[in-house]
Amino acid sequence: MKTTPKKSSTLIESQSFEDVLTELESIISAMEVGQMPLQETLDVYKRGMILLRQCQETLNAAEQQIRILENNALRPFKPDTFSELEDK
Repeated sequence: MKTTPKKSSTLIESQSFEDVLTELESIISAMEVGQMPLQETLDVYKRGMILLRQCQETLNAAEQQIRILENNALRPFKPDTFSELEDK
């Protein structure tokens, strides 16, 4: 099974989080099969690490936004709390 990863120079920032995650999952699946030549495996692994870092940065940024919105007081989600906020 030949998997051609996107070039590392491809701007990941222009991809949505979901697209990056889908590509990362595809890379993981291809690597789990274990049928790639060594150099291709290394290239795909490098691309996967770039994608993983991008996903982590995106999630960290989202968490930071939530903390700001919650005044640094993260608490368990309660659906009834959300409806109270909408009423205000």
